[in-house]
Amino acid sequence: MGEHRMDGERAVTDGGTTTASATADDEADVGGISAPAEDQEMPLADHIEEMIKRLAIVIVVAGSVSIVVFPLADQLITFLWYSVLPGGDVAQPRVYGPLEFVLARIKVASLAGLIVALPVLVYESYRFMRPGLYRNERKYYLAAVPTSLVLAVVGVLFAYFVVLPAIFTYFLTYSQDAGAIAFGLGDTFGLMLVLMAYLAVVFQIPLLIMLAIMMGLTTRRWLTDRRLYFWGAFLGLAFVSSPDPTGMAPIIIALTMVSLFEGTLLVLKWVGR
Repeated sequence: MGEHRMDGERAVTDGGTTTASATADDEADVGGISAPAEDQEMPLADHIEEMIKRLAIVIVVAGSVSIVVFPLADQLITFLWYSVLPGGDVAQPRVYGPLEFVLARIKVASLAGLIVALPVLVYESYRFMRPGLYRNERKYYLAAVPTSLVLAVVGVLFAYFVVLPAIFTYFLTYSQDAGAIAFGLGDTFGLMLVLMAYLAVVFQIPLLIMLAIMMGLTTRRWLTDRRLYFWGAFLGLAFVSSPDPTGMAPIIIALTMVSLFEGTLLVLKWVGR
C-alpha cells in the first residue's frame, strides 16, 4: 500500500502528487459524507436561540430605520400622494379619524424600514446557515445581500411608476360617473404602501431562484417542468394577499410574478445554468 498524507490542498502519494478536490478548511469527512469543516451538530434549542437572535437584529434594524424616517414622513406622504393621484380637489385627502394621519406616518416609515431590512434578513440568514455552507455557496449568499436591496428598490419603483398609476386611473374611470369621488387618507395611503412593500418582496423572486439553483437545491429544468404549478401559486397568492378588491392589482401582481419567474429561467438558460 502506498503511504499518503494530506497537506493543505495537495495529497502526496508514493506514486506522485494529486490535487485534492477541496481545501482542508473547506470540507471535512463527517460519518463518511463530505461536509463543510465548520458544520457541527448543535442541539435544536441552540439553533432556535440563534435564529431568534438573528431575527431580532433584523427587527431592530427595521425599527431603527423607521424611527429615523418618521420625522420626514409628512414630506414623503405629500410627495407620494400628489404624485400618484390626480391634481385638484379630487386628490385632496379626507381624514375620517383622529389617528389616520399618525398611522399614515407610521406606515411610510415602516416601508423604509422594510426596504432596508430585506438585505439585512438575507445577511442574517447567511450568518445562520454559514457553518453548513461550502465556500462557493457563501460567495453566492454574500453577493445576494446588495442584490436584495437593489431588487427591493426596483420593486418599489415599479409599484410607484406602473402599478399605482394604473390602479388609480382604473378607480377614477369606473367611479367618476357613479358619484363624487373622495379619497380617505388612511385607506388610500395604506393601499399605496402595501402595494409598494408587496412589490419589494415580489421582486426578490429572481434572487431566490438563482440562489436555490447555485446552491444545488433545485435545477432550472425542474422549475421549467413545473412552471404551471408556479403560475397557479402566483395567481392564488396575488388574489389572496392583495388589498385591492377590484381585481386590478392582483392581476398586475400575478403577471409581474410570472414575468419575473420566466425571465429568470430565460436568463439562466442563456448563461447555460
